[in-house]
Amino acid sequence: MEAAHRPDELLSVGEMSHRTGVAVSALHYYERLGLIASLRTSGNQRRYPRHMLRRVALISVAKRLGIPLENVKEAFESVPLSSTPTHEDWQRASRRWKKVLEQRRQGIERLEQELTGCIGCGCLSMKACSLLNPDDQLGDTGSGARRIPV
Repeated sequence: MEAAHRPDELLSVGEMSHRTGVAVSALHYYERLGLIASLRTSGNQRRYPRHMLRRVALISVAKRLGIPLENVKEAFESVPLSSTPTHEDWQRASRRWKKVLEQRRQGIERLEQELTGCIGCGCLSMKACSLLNPDDQLGDTGSGARRIPV
């Protein structure tokens, strides 16, 4: 039988990568963004507290859903990096995250409705299309192609 893990256990960057399936370079990037944090050994090696596993798992889920890392950072604002988060810390983050997901869901539903109308319309008009050019915003910038880089 495997021994229980200690909450204060520290994991190397390789162990974090192996346990989470996230590349070492991505872990370093998340750390630079302030999404996760590590401690340094006397030999300047990174060691991650066990509680970072949950943060990395949630970051991975967010990425799969197409949620920008900036939104993840906002959702994690109230979750401490330097100590093991409490149940209440995660509940606060969960409520914040739920709001972000609800806004994304509503946006996707609006897009779905617009696409259904657009596909059924068949107008192919860059001037009148409410999906590609809402309220003819592109017309305000002058004549000619606006979506093709020069």
